[in-house]
Amino acid sequence: MVISRLKEEFATRQHPVGTIEDLSPLIEQLKNKRIVMLGEATHGTREFYEWRALLTRELIEHHGFQFVAIEGDWPACQKIDAYVNDETNRNSFQILSEFTRWPTWMWGNHEIKTFIDALRVFSTVEQRQIGFHGLDLYSFYDSIHEVIRILDQHDSDLARKARELYSCFEPYLSDERAYVRSLMKYPKGCEDEAVSAMQHLLQRSPADFFDATQNARVVRNAESFYRAMISADDRSWNVRDVHMMETLEMLLDHYGSGSKAVVWAHNTHIGDYRATDMLAHGLVNLGGLARERWGNHQVGLVGFSTFQGEVVASHAWDGPIQTLRIPPARPGSLEKTLHDLGHETGSPDFYIDLSGMDENAPLNEWIQHRAIGVVYQPEFESRSNYVPTRLGLRYDAMIYFDETHALHPLHSHVSREKLPESYPFGDRI
Repeated sequence: MVISRLKEEFATRQHPVGTIEDLSPLIEQLKNKRIVMLGEATHGTREFYEWRALLTRELIEHHGFQFVAIEGDWPACQKIDAYVNDETNRNSFQILSEFTRWPTWMWGNHEIKTFIDALRVFSTVEQRQIGFHGLDLYSFYDSIHEVIRILDQHDSDLARKARELYSCFEPYLSDERAYVRSLMKYPKGCEDEAVSAMQHLLQRSPADFFDATQNARVVRNAESFYRAMISADDRSWNVRDVHMMETLEMLLDHYGSGSKAVVWAHNTHIGDYRATDMLAHGLVNLGGLARERWGNHQVGLVGFSTFQGEVVASHAWDGPIQTLRIPPARPGSLEKTLHDLGHETGSPDFYIDLSGMDENAPLNEWIQHRAIGVVYQPEFESRSNYVPTRLGLRYDAMIYFDETHALHPLHSHVSREKLPESYPFGDRI
């Protein structure tokens, strides 16, 4: 690949970014999509959260988007949903402080607090229901407790059956790690019980048991994820992203015909897997599956990245919250090319419009694209943290900030019984 030719192509598609008004052409491009997915190159960068929030608010407030779905746990996000729609007396700080699964900073941060406070004001003033939901599957025991709690209020017989089935998990004392360890000796685990509980709920009206049914789906898929996790292959990745896809489909059905969603997740989840090395490894992701399901014309994929700065991450699993320095991107990478372009044009922050591009265009040649996970070791970045990418096929747009800053975590207690988010792929996601 000739970098100079690539830079010339970028220059013809470059749009400087300083205010939300600068994204007006991009919003015009996205507003009629059914699904808009907003990515991030890290889980700990302030600019990514703030600009996703600005874009999301524009789509919700002016273009009919009805809900946000994030790379987070279903039960915790349902509490945010209740807050946004003025269905709880608790404040946003209290709710976000309950994100106790490591890495707590992913959703327990001040940038998210500002965002959901703004959504609540809009929902109240306009008297519009704005959904806020979690796509992920880590809330294993929390979802078991939610299924039983909800059924106790509405169907005592079904609650009794759910207790009986989920009693299979009781010996592990709500310790997800203990359950995973048990699968090494007893690979079948409680798979049948989790599937059966899900089937019982699916026989009921989804409208009556929407929340309980989704929690039962989380339990079933999380159990499958944990069994896949102890195998030698990467099947657990696919279990997780297929679950996200199932959840997104369920939400769109729940909100009705013509419903529109904004999704927040790491670039590795929302950037089309078919334009990365994931395809060669038999891996799929949410963005690619959505394009296959609804078509490119209905799905907008927007990546975010940076050349250098700082990020909230940790050197090790379950490690302390740290602000780490992101070194300048390595030579020949997408980020180094964008940095050089910004320096030459005098526009360090900008977005690249990747729409309407021929498959053989220069922007679809392979290039290394930065990906930083919740576990990050900057000293080794030159040998990792990059994904081979065909940019114009992976996204519809790329929003780039030359130098970025760490977000602002809330002080949250970490539960050591819960498996960390992104496990076992924290180096990327």
